[in-house]
Amino acid sequence: MAEPWWQSAVVYQIYPRSFADSNGDGIGDLRGVLDHLDYLQHLGVDVVWLSPIYASPQQDNGYDISDYRRVDPIFGSEDDLDDLIAGLHGRGMRLVMDLVVNHTSSEHEWFQRSRSSRDDPLRDWYLWRPPRPGRVGGTPGAEPNDWTSAFSGPAWTWDEATGEYYLHLFSSGQPDLNWDNPEVRGAVHEMMRWWLRRGIDGFRMDVINFISKDPLALTTDGTPFSGDGPRLHDYLQELRREVFDAVDGAWFTVGEMPGATLTQAQLATAPERRELDMIFQFEHVQLDHNGSKWQPHPVRWADLTRSLAAWQDGLAERGWNSLYFENHDQPRSVSRWASDGELRERAAKTLATILHLQRGTPFIYQGQELGMTNTALASRDDLRDIEAVRHYDELVAAGTPAEEAMSLIRPMCRDHARTPMQWTADDGAGFCIPGVVPWLGINPNHRELNAADQVSRPDSVFGHYRRLIQLRHEHAVVRSGAFHLLEADHEQLFCFTRTLGEECWLVMANVSDRPAELTAGVRDLVREGFEPILGTEGPAAGTPTVLQPWESLVVALGRRVTLGDGAIGSAGGHLGSLVGERS
Repeated sequence: MAEPWWQSAVVYQIYPRSFADSNGDGIGDLRGVLDHLDYLQHLGVDVVWLSPIYASPQQDNGYDISDYRRVDPIFGSEDDLDDLIAGLHGRGMRLVMDLVVNHTSSEHEWFQRSRSSRDDPLRDWYLWRPPRPGRVGGTPGAEPNDWTSAFSGPAWTWDEATGEYYLHLFSSGQPDLNWDNPEVRGAVHEMMRWWLRRGIDGFRMDVINFISKDPLALTTDGTPFSGDGPRLHDYLQELRREVFDAVDGAWFTVGEMPGATLTQAQLATAPERRELDMIFQFEHVQLDHNGSKWQPHPVRWADLTRSLAAWQDGLAERGWNSLYFENHDQPRSVSRWASDGELRERAAKTLATILHLQRGTPFIYQGQELGMTNTALASRDDLRDIEAVRHYDELVAAGTPAEEAMSLIRPMCRDHARTPMQWTADDGAGFCIPGVVPWLGINPNHRELNAADQVSRPDSVFGHYRRLIQLRHEHAVVRSGAFHLLEADHEQLFCFTRTLGEECWLVMANVSDRPAELTAGVRDLVREGFEPILGTEGPAAGTPTVLQPWESLVVALGRRVTLGDGAIGSAGGHLGSLVGERS
């Protein structure tokens, strides 16, 4: 049986408001994406995942949708989207839309009707509950239970007009849909089918494991919310039948599932269960949280190694892994887990090698292929992230000094990932015309860290990503080979093999700022001979015994491999068009 197309694909996430501004308003848009399709094609990616562009009041930057079938004017027009679909398909790439169906915006017509009257036919499309017995609605402690919002404060908002609370696991402007109502599910299914028929190739589904709530938990004081509700898998299987089986095509589905365990991932991604192709799990990106993302501590690479390996092993025979270090909700990985100073390029390459040579579908977040770093966030005025702003305000209101509050907010703030894409060294970073004020401040290091510089340098981080993508496309051992971790408890080395039939590749990475001596076991593997494939500093010269800080090497053991005929070199005269230089 042929492997699904997405098992050999590499996905590139675009956060539209931060990618490229084509009309001079300081906000990225669809035409800005269109201007850079040649860049994406040159990088070699197969799929573009587009963060939400639907109509929205933008309280949570588009993850609060007020109309699922309309493009928000800040991003462009319906024609722009159609042009983008055609432009991607014409270059052999596909488009995956971000979809939020756990909740809508409070400005969505569905919610406006639901809150208009207890007797409205859409009242039960959302989760409404009366105050706790003996309590007065709208007063502290009268909420139906003690659930809290992911964005701080109670997960319930009092509606004076109808005398009940509505549930919102995120902001009060993002009320949760009632998925137990079949009319809700039917409306969602029809909307999704409409998008597939329009020409997109699948969905990334936001917090999809939150859609099924325990009805008893909704009425029981203090019962914590679980992301594994009683009918979650029923609803995911129904989605497959009613949406993806109902429209001809080779679709792609990935579900964001915060808090998902390996067992839940196996259930959601096992092919015979027909739910999702893969999920985004959060275990590895929460290892540096000390109970809360706002209380971070340095991650131990041995812990990160073991976590990644556990998911490789757990989904090896059942299910499929998504491979990611960054997205619109995570800080930049080179600043978070590696080194963003003098060793930045080497560290960014090594992180990429570790990620892309595991088994699964790799996801690149815009700018990750350049090694973009965290930015400087000096004060509250620099923040745009609703989650960070609300937590900062709570800290200050509770008496925390402003600078101390910023020191707690700064490491994990989502704004690090959302700074404008660094296309050029010019004012505006090629994101916008010089003189235009972007919606979020540009990282000052764009003068030396930008696409224009890297596309023209074969030894750049960008060039390294191109080689990794080519390896996945050309070699079945990268796509399907078995994963085996070596030296699980080592604090400096992350080493593993990928094996398929007679072919075996060895990946060796130093994940520290100090030289690391290879262990005897790893040295034994290369002593009998190897073929160099890829390295942060070029092909290995002689048998390796020590890896320099943030150096990585990939070698083939056993038999010679060829890297194909596709040249990976300078962009030559295409440089200007690839980075969309602005004047």
